[in-house]
Amino acid sequence: MSSELYDALTYLEKEKGIERNVLIDAIEAALVSAYKRNFNQAQNVRVDLNLEGGSIRVYARKEVVDEVFDSRLEIAITDAVLINPAYEIGDIVELEVTPKDFGRIAAQAAKQVVTQRVREAERGIIYSEFIDREEDIMTGIVQRQDARFIYVSLGKIEALLPQSEQMQNETYKPHDRIKVFITKVERTTKGPQIFVSRTHPGLLKRLFEIEVPEIFDGTVEIRSVSREAGDRSKISVHSENQEVDPVGACVGPKGNRVQAIVNELKGEKIDIVKWSDDPVVFVANALSPAKVIEVTFDEENKATTVIVPDYQLSLAIGKRGQNARLAAKLTGWKIDIKSETDAREAGIYPSSKGSVSVDQDDEFERASSETNLEDFFSEDIE
Repeated sequence: MSSELYDALTYLEKEKGIERNVLIDAIEAALVSAYKRNFNQAQNVRVDLNLEGGSIRVYARKEVVDEVFDSRLEIAITDAVLINPAYEIGDIVELEVTPKDFGRIAAQAAKQVVTQRVREAERGIIYSEFIDREEDIMTGIVQRQDARFIYVSLGKIEALLPQSEQMQNETYKPHDRIKVFITKVERTTKGPQIFVSRTHPGLLKRLFEIEVPEIFDGTVEIRSVSREAGDRSKISVHSENQEVDPVGACVGPKGNRVQAIVNELKGEKIDIVKWSDDPVVFVANALSPAKVIEVTFDEENKATTVIVPDYQLSLAIGKRGQNARLAAKLTGWKIDIKSETDAREAGIYPSSKGSVSVDQDDEFERASSETNLEDFFSEDIE
C-alpha cells in the first residue's frame, strides 16, 4: 500500500463523513476475502494493514491443542512452544502467511468491496439524517415521474411522491420546486427510501409554523387540522396569551401570511378558526364562515345538532357537505345541521335543555373584511 491509500482515506473521511476506522475495517475484510479466494485457503486469517509503512501482512490464526485434527486451524502444543515457550493450550498462535504477489491481487479484489462498503456507509449516513426528518417539511425539486411516483430530489437522495399523496389540482413538471411533507423513511437493501406527501395535514401545519412566527415560538398553538387537499382546509388555533389574537396572527398583515400558504398549495382555501375547550363554541367556530344560532350537544355520543338561519344552511353544509365534514374532523364531534325553520317544525328549537345559544366571535369576519381574503374565504354553494 502506498501513501495514496492514506490520502484517499483522509479525503473520504473529510468529504463523505465516513470514519476512517470504518474504511480500514472494510479494506481488511476485503483482503481476507481475497486471500482465501485466490489462494484456496480456508484457515482463519487476520490481515494487518499498516498505512504509515504501506505494508500488508496476512497472519494465519491457529489454536494451540494437544492433538491436531485440522492443521489449517490448529497447531500442536509441542510446535507452539518452539515459537514461544509461554504458549499454553487454548491460546491463539499467529503465523505470517503473506504470499509474495498478494499486493496486486489484494488491491484488485479490495477495490470492489471497499466501494461497496463506502456506498453502504453513505447510505447509513443519509438514513440517519432523514429518519430525524420524518413528519417534517423540506423543499425538493421535481426530477421525473412514472405511472406510480413522482421523483423529488431532496439533495442527497430522491424521494417518492405516490399518486395518492399528490394534489389533484397540481401539475408537476421537471425542475419545479415544491415543499413536501416526509411521511416515512425506510431502510432497504438498496439504501434509504423516503416517501413524501403533498396532501398530508402535517404539510399545512408545518407551512404555518414557517410563515407564522407566533406559531414557531409557541405563542400560538395549532390544536387541530382537517384537510381535503387542493380544495379546502380548516385549522383551529389557540393562544394562552390573552393579548394575542391567534386568528389574526395566522392571517397576518393584509393576509400575507396565509396568502403565502395558499399560493404554495395552489389556491387551496383555508379557514382559520379559534379553538375553544367549550365544544359548543368550538363547533360553532368550526362551521365558519356560517353563522350559528344554537348548538345542542350530546356529550355521551359526542354528537351535536347545530341550528343555523335558513339563509345560512347551504353555507354551513358547504358544497357536497364539505364545510360540515371538515368541521366534524376538526372538532372530533358529529355535527347535524338544521335550518331554523326545520328545527322549529321538528320542535327542537328553541330548546330548553341540553342546548346553548351561540354568540360567535367576529374574528373570522373581521379578518376577512380587513384583509380582503374573499378569494379563499368564499362562500360555498350547496
